[in-house]
Amino acid sequence: MYIIKSIVVSGFFLLTLNSCNQPNSKIQAKETETAASLTIDGNYVTADYDQRAEGFDWVGVTIKSEQDSSITIQVRSRADKKKPTCTLDAKATKTTENIYRATLEGKAVLFTFDATSLTIKPENPADAAILKFYCSGGGSLAGTYKKNAEALDPTQIDKTSYQKTLSLQGITFYIQSIKKAGKEQLSITPAGLSVDNKMLNHDITGETIINAEIEDMNQDGYPELLIYTQSHGSGSYGNVIAYSVNNGKSISQIFFPPVSENSKINQGYQGHDEFAMVETSLAQRFPIYKDGDTNAKPTGKTRQIEYELKDGEASRKLVVKKVSEF
Repeated sequence: MYIIKSIVVSGFFLLTLNSCNQPNSKIQAKETETAASLTIDGNYVTADYDQRAEGFDWVGVTIKSEQDSSITIQVRSRADKKKPTCTLDAKATKTTENIYRATLEGKAVLFTFDATSLTIKPENPADAAILKFYCSGGGSLAGTYKKNAEALDPTQIDKTSYQKTLSLQGITFYIQSIKKAGKEQLSITPAGLSVDNKMLNHDITGETIINAEIEDMNQDGYPELLIYTQSHGSGSYGNVIAYSVNNGKSISQIFFPPVSENSKINQGYQGHDEFAMVETSLAQRFPIYKDGDTNAKPTGKTRQIEYELKDGEASRKLVVKKVSEF
């Protein structure tokens, strides 16, 4: 009888213990799920943002997730009272959950998110100076920014849509896109050319600059500039605005052939392009749509096209070198 009673008591104890553990398991599972489903897209601001009505300067960071587990980063600051404090356009790649790494001027910078904030810091503490490069007056991008539920104050924020400076082989390009009078104006200003350094302008209304890169594609000792844009709307069709340096003296525009006009590569094409330099070639990648696919859900493979730079009759052009699918 004593043995039976002991078994019953033990069994009850185990049952009670298991019941006590269940809520903890559910809590842990919920916490894990919350961490995994953390929404990082949105706006983040410095502490002074809440005192902007009193004239305080502030910096904001806008984050947008991309399809390839990367994020685009746009840093803008107050510009209604003085010149902007900090400006940056960059792309970062996911390393671990809620941590992304960007390479800025050859240095690794980490963007770490939690439910209410974003922290920016160099991966190597010795590289802290790199985060001052994008700010004026001794400022730095380093620090913690709190998440802001609303859009950044449109009456104060810097209206620059995109800004980047690229240099190679003694030639520099200053790239800026700004919205004026309802139009998006891209300006490209070269420096270091021996003859012509005049600014070049493009009307890119209806498009957004995604990234810009510089590379000596034809190995002639002078660089090429490539600016990648994406159209607004569900299609998000990509385009490349490119320039090549002519013997260090001037620059000429490179012709980029539209995918829609090439029957060898346009089957199943509906936009959502990605571009990147791979050594001295330009790589373009996009999903392949099958008949009946919705714009948001392609079911085909991914097509990748590699372009090389060639001399044309009137100007240099990007020519399809290789096409692959996976």
